[in-house]
Amino acid sequence: MTTVQKIKDIEDEMAKTQKNKATSAHLGILKSKLAKLRRELLTPTSSGGGAGVGFDVARTGIASVGFVGFPSVGKSSLMSGLTGTTSEVAAYEFTTLTTVPGTMNVHGAKVQILDLPGIIEGAKDGKGRGRQVIAVARSCNLLFLVLDVCKPLGDKKIIEDELEGFGIRLNKSPPNITFRKKDKGGINMTNTVPLNHLDFDMVRAILSEYKIHNADVAFRCDANEDDLIDVVEGNRIYIPAIYVLNKIDAISIQELDLLYRIPNSVPISARQWWNIDELIEVMWEKLDLVRVYTKPRGQQPDYSSPVVLRSHRCTVEDFCQSIHKDIIKQFKYAIVWGTSAKHSRGHKAGLAHRLEDEDVLCIVKK
Repeated sequence: MTTVQKIKDIEDEMAKTQKNKATSAHLGILKSKLAKLRRELLTPTSSGGGAGVGFDVARTGIASVGFVGFPSVGKSSLMSGLTGTTSEVAAYEFTTLTTVPGTMNVHGAKVQILDLPGIIEGAKDGKGRGRQVIAVARSCNLLFLVLDVCKPLGDKKIIEDELEGFGIRLNKSPPNITFRKKDKGGINMTNTVPLNHLDFDMVRAILSEYKIHNADVAFRCDANEDDLIDVVEGNRIYIPAIYVLNKIDAISIQELDLLYRIPNSVPISARQWWNIDELIEVMWEKLDLVRVYTKPRGQQPDYSSPVVLRSHRCTVEDFCQSIHKDIIKQFKYAIVWGTSAKHSRGHKAGLAHRLEDEDVLCIVKK
């Protein structure tokens, strides 16, 4: 029996099993088996040849945005308009067969845009080029899920299921679960909040499926079995996503009002170039970048070329490292103006000072 057949058998069994307290441990075991089979299916073998020609691209810019969607939803048209990069556009499916990279400037930051080939239903089970496409998507900082407004909810659910099958979690944070294996002592489970979906027997059953019989597990959130499996698997990717609802030039105003009720969505028309400004602003918010302007001593700040940093790496030390590693050796202190500064006239700060968007920074050397 192939891995795909085993996956289908487990999915069929899960669909037939009623969800109640008596079957919860059994369902947890089935989900664990399913996660292991998907990992086995999606892990490239030695004969697989890696990502595939045209899929592995050189990375440029401070962040990367990947376009994911079914064929003929307008990904290539949007890509060409945003970056000026020619991505073949046609009225038939599978126009784009490889990853097409481009670059756009957003508020002084260079952002790489990756137009990925259209995925098909069943990609998570190895159909089409799903593995190669999603391997690139997993490495992006933000995903655009480009959907046709004529069938947004159906396509949205299918694509989310495909990405979930590849271990991609959209618009979610990692569950606050601490998991540590040990040599002896059995399973020790603690929780700081009430658990409405898990109990000790289910946790032990899931860990037993992974042949883990000695471990400390601490829950600091109301987790379910999927959260625990994600932590044990350890290969999940948490990526923000925007649902880009394309072709609004083909619907009415009343239908457009309904589209705005979909969370994290931005309706656009790539053909008419409608509402692209809103899409770019939402993209900037989701990327969570920080611009820092430099100010040489005795001169005015340079607002033309900000140093752009990721928000989770945004201290004065990170700023110095992004300019040149030798600056740290000569660093004496920094003067900061902006929202992170304590004083409007300038705040004297050290390497650990946390910077915020549009701060102005002057480095004083020894």
